[in-house]
Amino acid sequence: MLEEGAFDIVKPEVAFGLHVWSTLNAGLVGYRSGSFMAASDRFRILVKGRQTHGSRPWGGVDPIVVSSQIVMGLQTIVSRQIDITRYPAVVSVGAIKGGIRNNIIPDEVEMIGTFRTFDPAVRKQIIERITRTAEDIAHAGGATATVEIADDNNPVVVNEARLTERMLTSLEHVAGAGRVVEMPYVTGAEDFAFFGLRVPSLFFFVGSTPAGVDAAQAPSNHSPQFFLDESSLDLGLRAMLGVTVDYLQGTRR
Repeated sequence: MLEEGAFDIVKPEVAFGLHVWSTLNAGLVGYRSGSFMAASDRFRILVKGRQTHGSRPWGGVDPIVVSSQIVMGLQTIVSRQIDITRYPAVVSVGAIKGGIRNNIIPDEVEMIGTFRTFDPAVRKQIIERITRTAEDIAHAGGATATVEIADDNNPVVVNEARLTERMLTSLEHVAGAGRVVEMPYVTGAEDFAFFGLRVPSLFFFVGSTPAGVDAAQAPSNHSPQFFLDESSLDLGLRAMLGVTVDYLQGTRR
């Protein structure tokens, strides 16, 4: 929509969005002012060693061992190098690919993964530390490591503070007193964030797990066991209509 100029044709004043969310029970609406959902990035690390027979590891450079050391080294970025008292962060390796036989040490290993951040400065620090960790560990083992950060970064979902405060009463009017709850940071990502880069925005969650079921233990949205209490569809519709109409009419309930 943005690439095709939707906001250039008629630029909106604000943007509202919602998402059903399994860690909330049906009937609840969740929000967070400011940074809400994480920025997401993809990375690729290519570790190059020197092939040799598995019976003679000293005859080459084992990129599998080096890669395993890099994976463990990456775990110290969040736990020891980032000030998580300000913003949380996540660094995860999702796949390691290398080797074709049980008795051959390969030339190279590829690792791919993701990291999640809530602040541009923290994102910059993590990119620097992933690169330094991979390159230095590889060098210590006689190998090389090349780090690539994908260029399709998804930014942080940021709920504009004044808009969020203004529309809370609208959400409470729809959901009921005590049914609109403040949420912790969410390390999932959402491309609604791109709207928020252009106009003040508010993104909120509508609970989808049936009342009486422990939402903290409910299967996540992307699980094949995800279950939607269809009453959340009704609440979501009324919540979106509520914030939209109240904003357009300048209503403060």
